[in-house]
Amino acid sequence: MFYSTIHDQETAEGKVADQGLVRETACAIVGKLRAGEVTPLDLLDVLEKRIAEVDGPVNALPTLCFDRARDRARALMKKPVGERGLLAGLPIPIKDLTAVEGVLTTQGSPIYKDNIPAKSDILVEHLENNGGVIYAKSNTPEFGAGANTFNEVFGATRNPWDTSRSAAGSSGGAAVALATGTAWLAHGSDMGGSLRNPASFCGIVGLRPSIGRVAHTLAAAVDRNLGVNGPMARNVEDVALLLDAMSGEHPGDPLSLPVLPNSFLSAVRAGSKPKRIAYSPDLGITPVDPEVAAVTRKAAQRFAEAGVIVEEAHPDLREAHECFHVLRAFDFALSKAQLLRTKRDQLKPEVIWNIEEGLKLTVEQLERAEAQRVAMTARTLEFFDKYDLLLAPATIVAPFPVENRYVAECAGKKFDNYVEWLGIVYAITLVCCPALSLPCGFTASGLPVGLQMVAKPRGEAQLLAGAKVLEDILGMRGTTPIEPRAPR
Repeated sequence: MFYSTIHDQETAEGKVADQGLVRETACAIVGKLRAGEVTPLDLLDVLEKRIAEVDGPVNALPTLCFDRARDRARALMKKPVGERGLLAGLPIPIKDLTAVEGVLTTQGSPIYKDNIPAKSDILVEHLENNGGVIYAKSNTPEFGAGANTFNEVFGATRNPWDTSRSAAGSSGGAAVALATGTAWLAHGSDMGGSLRNPASFCGIVGLRPSIGRVAHTLAAAVDRNLGVNGPMARNVEDVALLLDAMSGEHPGDPLSLPVLPNSFLSAVRAGSKPKRIAYSPDLGITPVDPEVAAVTRKAAQRFAEAGVIVEEAHPDLREAHECFHVLRAFDFALSKAQLLRTKRDQLKPEVIWNIEEGLKLTVEQLERAEAQRVAMTARTLEFFDKYDLLLAPATIVAPFPVENRYVAECAGKKFDNYVEWLGIVYAITLVCCPALSLPCGFTASGLPVGLQMVAKPRGEAQLLAGAKVLEDILGMRGTTPIEPRAPR
């Protein structure tokens, strides 16, 4: 089993590799790997040193497996460079919800605090076959429940822009690793914004792909589709690179999609731009902090500098809160009811509430929720007949104090439960659209704000191309990695 770090300074030259590599893009690092300028072992040395320097204050990567990673790197290096896959030996951390063979995988729960999977998830196998080298597990809330990354196994992950603040969640560890330079690329997953929220809070890019774009090992039901796996990185090109490496059909996931003829990275680099986009400060369903709304509106309007028509509009998503509450609760009942029956005393209150809400559901409630989802999706598809992209805030508030379990109110509105504040992202989940969070500015106190960008279902290429256009206009690429910052 592999879940402790082994200090090993082995590199091609027998010395510690250049720490300046931390600031390189993932695409640049892959280029260096293919050119033989660095080896996967060099990169693991860089990461091990960087983690030792900066991870303590933020707790992004609580489980390290450098011994396993070096074994995999050496095996990969025996292959010709052209046969090492899209990632060519680039190291990647995996979110702690996802099984990695021989590596501690806790799901953030005391129930699994000693769990060492005998087999990796399909997603991990796919990444390793594409040249990814797994060296760490990133922190997550228990079972990914809640948009603040803390758990009873490893504690809280803190925001590097201000370590008194939340990194959001549930892919909080992944986002913080990217923001602090302990990862060039990172795996995440998203049901109610779990990729997009931490990307927004940490000033990096996180993409929720379309249903089926990334194959995964089935659990609880074949057609569970609220949650998907996706890529996270410090810029749009790097996200596209990782999406290419993650994509592809697999017989173990009957809903998975085949690889497209053209790569997502080539779509980003083609330079195509949208003709007409819509911006909405609230999608018509949620309060939003005025400062967050102002920052995202200003960023969206800058699309006009590229000749893009920018209008204020959004699809009708009025049923989103009721619909998501029901379908999410049903998903928790499907996947966690057995744990409630046998391990209730080890579950956090929010997870217990989720499961119990699901077990109380009637067939009539499920019928209504599915009909609402179909209706909202139909209206959204019609909306995209007119607009190429929909833009909105990725989160409705700036990073909040890490001690707060969730956002209880915003702009004078008190929420009924711990997930309602996530409506601006889970509404997009319900209508089956790919969406990403793009860094778009900062609050007056210097905290990152993310712009949510949405395309029609299976429109990742168009989404990524548009995001790259705006990323170039905003000029924020390169603001990370940073050193963790104490409260000011």
